[in-house]
Amino acid sequence: MPRIYLDNAATTRLDDEVLQTMLPLMTENFGNPSSIHAHGRQVRSAIERARKNIANLLNASPSEIFFTSGGTEADNTAIICSIDTYQLKHAITSPTEHHAVLHTLEHLAKQGVIELSYVKLDEKGRVDVAHLEELLSTKPRTLVSLMHGNNEIGNLIDLKQVSEICKKYNAIFHSDTVQTMGHYTHNLQELSIDFIVGAAHKFHGPKGVGFLYINANNKIHPFIHGGSQERNMRGGTENVYGIVGMAKALEIAYRDMEAHKNHITRLKSRMIEKLKANIPGVTFNGDSADVENSLYTVLSVSFPPSEDNDMLLFNLDIAQISCSGGSACSSGTDVGSHVLGALNVHPGRGNVRFSFGKYNTEEEVDKVIDVLTEIYAKNVLA
Repeated sequence: MPRIYLDNAATTRLDDEVLQTMLPLMTENFGNPSSIHAHGRQVRSAIERARKNIANLLNASPSEIFFTSGGTEADNTAIICSIDTYQLKHAITSPTEHHAVLHTLEHLAKQGVIELSYVKLDEKGRVDVAHLEELLSTKPRTLVSLMHGNNEIGNLIDLKQVSEICKKYNAIFHSDTVQTMGHYTHNLQELSIDFIVGAAHKFHGPKGVGFLYINANNKIHPFIHGGSQERNMRGGTENVYGIVGMAKALEIAYRDMEAHKNHITRLKSRMIEKLKANIPGVTFNGDSADVENSLYTVLSVSFPPSEDNDMLLFNLDIAQISCSGGSACSSGTDVGSHVLGALNVHPGRGNVRFSFGKYNTEEEVDKVIDVLTEIYAKNVLA
């Protein structure tokens, strides 16, 4: 069996349909979209078609979609520029946000630009919505940044509920939707939300391209200065083939969403059942094992204490299985997952994030279970 890839929350395989859509923009249609001659106009048209397609899928206006280098830039733009434009002095987030959000807000707080508050979480890592409202009632004009789906433990927030609370207190609401974009529908006409983001490589598009939705009611300063690209909101020559590929990837994701969700949910359920049956003492972090109420692509597994836990990811890699111990953005460091730390997960347990995609199979899940069963049959500690 070929190497098994179960790290789709980190990145996904490029869809062949997407590649075929990108290739002409990488070869014969190479003009600079800012040029006024025929080569440039042809490419400009491709960008604007992509913008319109993405907007239509999200039930937004094309004028509300701005292309970026990915989710991190989009998050930084929304956070830094809304705080600067509206002279906000307070922000609310959670301890389990992606570092693109958490580190940005912590940096602004350290500089004295804002005061930063953290909404309470329960033992499963769920956002305490009542505490959010309590925080907003004391400082209503603030920035709220809460991710839609957690990239490590799969917890979801109710975007509509949170957006209505923010609207009640005249707060600016930004949500990192990187993990849910292309896996759930986002109808932006039904949400009182100011900013959401997408990164193409999370839904089988190319790396190095993303977008920021800015609600038409918001007019913020640009983050990257330079040329007049993106209607003076993001200087720099556009990543044309990336943008066109992203629009195609999102189109495919919406077109096949129900089938892919059903397939991936079956794989996740299969792994949960087999883990419980084969490895005594296994537990699951956050809401990830609640198949109906968590991000269906993510399963965060906590294995019982074992002599092999320190080498668990290495042993899985040797067995031709690619997965993660947390967010890919923290790999290669000695610092443990801040998400699992916020949940007070016991450090003696082995924690692995398995994240599924449309190309995974039941045979792959069964192979992973066989490898894990062999590992934990030998070395589980009393």
